[in-house]
Amino acid sequence: MALFETIAIAFWAMLPAYVPNNAAVLAGGGRPIDGGRTWGDRRVLGDGKTWRGTAMGTVAGLALAAALTYIAPDAGDVLGFAVPEFTPLAALGLAGGAMLGDILASFLKRRSGRQRGAMFPGLDQLDFVVVSLPLTALLATDWFRAWFSLEVILVVVVLTPILHATTNVIAYKLGLKNEPW
Repeated sequence: MALFETIAIAFWAMLPAYVPNNAAVLAGGGRPIDGGRTWGDRRVLGDGKTWRGTAMGTVAGLALAAALTYIAPDAGDVLGFAVPEFTPLAALGLAGGAMLGDILASFLKRRSGRQRGAMFPGLDQLDFVVVSLPLTALLATDWFRAWFSLEVILVVVVLTPILHATTNVIAYKLGLKNEPW
């Protein structure tokens, strides 16, 4: 597989996992998932993890997967190689896994004493990848094996922190985030 093809497939395949956290920020607010509960002297998750944000983020990822599936044949014709068409379970694994990864990262941040919005290098950039890929592999094994070669996974691990940093800076400059990370 050529480098451009590998990068394009990695990006396309991960879009349903990349979008949910951004959509959750835009749709957030409402009741926190942890209901304000604490564990020890710290919140379990914090006010930033809400039911509405999680639901809307997941729905956004699922909707994007459906749209990408619809245009995949034409995109493949333009690109000269096939791009993923998402099965429902693959879409759910990617979108739901991304949101679950973000929730777990929030839990780990609270346990480590970090406040909402505090930087946690590595975890902040890859939390959704670390959960969405195994969940997708579990839910849609054949689909996952067809699209996520070792090379594609490597590109995802390298590309994701770059995309994450770029989109966060843009969101910060647009006033959508309080910090640029």
